[in-house]
Amino acid sequence: MKLVVQVRLLPDAAQAPALEATLRAVNKAANRVSSVAFEHFGLKARETLLRKLCYGELKARGLGAQAAQHVIKRVCDAYTTLRANIRNGNLGPQGSKRRRKAESKPIVFRPDAAHTYDDRCLSWQYDAQKVSVWTLAGRVKNLRFACSSKALKQLAGHRKGESDLVVRDGKWFLVATIDLPEPEVFEPKDFIGVDGGIVNLATTSDADNHSGRRLGRYRRWQARKKAEIQAKRTRSSKQLLKKRARREARHATHINHKISKQTVAVAQRTERGIALEELRGIRERVTVPRDQRARLSSWPFHQLGAFLAYKARRAGVPFIEVDPAYTSQRCPRCGHTAKNNRPSRDHFSCRRCGLAGPADHVAGVNVRNRARSAWVFVNMPDPLPARAGSGRCDP
Repeated sequence: MKLVVQVRLLPDAAQAPALEATLRAVNKAANRVSSVAFEHFGLKARETLLRKLCYGELKARGLGAQAAQHVIKRVCDAYTTLRANIRNGNLGPQGSKRRRKAESKPIVFRPDAAHTYDDRCLSWQYDAQKVSVWTLAGRVKNLRFACSSKALKQLAGHRKGESDLVVRDGKWFLVATIDLPEPEVFEPKDFIGVDGGIVNLATTSDADNHSGRRLGRYRRWQARKKAEIQAKRTRSSKQLLKKRARREARHATHINHKISKQTVAVAQRTERGIALEELRGIRERVTVPRDQRARLSSWPFHQLGAFLAYKARRAGVPFIEVDPAYTSQRCPRCGHTAKNNRPSRDHFSCRRCGLAGPADHVAGVNVRNRARSAWVFVNMPDPLPARAGSGRCDP
């Protein structure tokens, strides 16, 4: 399975300006290629034809052969992504303002957007923790990097493919791709059902509750601070707002990593699988009051599901998504499903058999039960074909 490892670059006073100048030059070149692609092909940029139009110009700008190829490929990939977003309706229906804006002009790359390097223009020295990277000023050698011992071991043993040069807040990073071997998925003895939510980010069928109270309080505090900063309307305030937004996103990501890591560790130790509700499109299906819209839009359920999926895959733990319909209204003992089974957000009380308990825990149990049935169905062997001449006719 493919993952990424991020290392921090430590350029000196002479190396940093070379990296900055290179990044600005390749993104300026990417904007030029993007305008040519939009002029000749619209949104349907083709790499082969675009290379004939732009490769010579990029070489004349001082870009190396590999850098020019990567710029052209990056532009084509950007237009491919844009077409996919339009096709999937991510930019709104046909005729919407957002979609018209995206279709009416070429894609623009930021001056500090990431640039791709391959092994021809980037080499690693793992023992010395140094890299040699191509720049417009020539090859920058002995560029130091820092990372954890675990990340260094993964890079040395499993790095494969391209790496991205990234700058954030004046700090330089290399994001490298690693290809880890996947362990064989074991046959689960049972499942751990995980119910996702806003008040409780995750509640398992084992009654392990991961509350979202602290995250919600942190988001509200950040919202108040951002409102104070936004009222100043200065250039530095806009930069500070972006910095705070990234910090808030990192905080939520850290919490989701902790939840998913703990859940996968329990499942691996007890030889059970992990079952999660399939919540795709829930923001479009659910209507909430105006004062709750920001809370719903900042709910990081998709990220938690992605973390659970890849961590389970890396550990060989079975992972499955089930239908989330009525998991918080259905009684796991008698099967009675009714809205009044859940008199409040936190409590469940079956009107038929009297089973009562925390609503999120009951939902986690229902997710687990559905995973049991789904796993048996998915792994059910195909029926044997009829023997020739037996006279049987399968429907």
